[in-house]
Amino acid sequence: MQRTSHRYLQVDVFADRPGAGNPLGVVMDADGWDTDRMQAFAAWTNLSETIFFLTPTTPHASYRIRIFTPRQELPFAGHPSVGAAWVALEAGLTDDADRLVQECAAGLLPIRIDGSGRQRAIRLRAPRARRVDATASPALLDAVVAHLPIAGLAPALWNNGPSWWLVETEDADAVRRLAPDLPAIAALTQATAAVGLAVFGRTPAGTDPDLAVRAFCPADNIPEDPVTGSVNACIAAALHAADALPGNDRCYTASQGRELGRDGRVALQVDDEGEVWIGGQVQLVIDGRVTW
Repeated sequence: MQRTSHRYLQVDVFADRPGAGNPLGVVMDADGWDTDRMQAFAAWTNLSETIFFLTPTTPHASYRIRIFTPRQELPFAGHPSVGAAWVALEAGLTDDADRLVQECAAGLLPIRIDGSGRQRAIRLRAPRARRVDATASPALLDAVVAHLPIAGLAPALWNNGPSWWLVETEDADAVRRLAPDLPAIAALTQATAAVGLAVFGRTPAGTDPDLAVRAFCPADNIPEDPVTGSVNACIAAALHAADALPGNDRCYTASQGRELGRDGRVALQVDDEGEVWIGGQVQLVIDGRVTW
């Protein structure tokens, strides 16, 4: 295949400053790329996700993206979607921030914008999450959670595009100090077609943030993901279903990434229809060209 040159960006998502969040690779004007080419490039960047901007297939969409990990394509992922909305505005793909709609494999997702310029914050409605019946041997889950201080919600598999195992621990401190069994997590997630496993715990009442979160994706060659929008949206859906949301008025903030030297913040809101919105700030780090 002939090499082509494209505008390429890396942005830091869920970050109030460069280096605090989760990096995202962005290839612009990728209509000429097929799936194998996108997957090969995503594997080469070795970022948790790389996205490719394409011409929308419907007039109802402001832009369209495809999302790849180093190993597979995802129908939806949170930090790529929040980052994509920010890039779409920054790159001038749309100037109608009041009616921004993302097209991805999970469908059409509405977006809200708070503020303006490079300090704007993005809020995106995640696909509706649902609990999934797992078919793997219970022994695989037991091997993962055997040494975790489980509390609150029972471990369960949830899906909002990707599938995630969710495990609540007794508190945020337990999340911070845990040492995951990565081979056991890889075996569990591969057997259940899950992207990874996330653990979460509450901080003391009235503390900001409200939850501490960590996410592990060793089967995707990502031992720990810095900040994960889709998993935070799944956690919010699971807590909402159990009438156990933290924070106030169905709004709360999650912290993720400190164990990797980051300090990502994800804003979560469950609206009157039970839909989960995820949001945060985005920082531009690299703006150049890629030849592939």
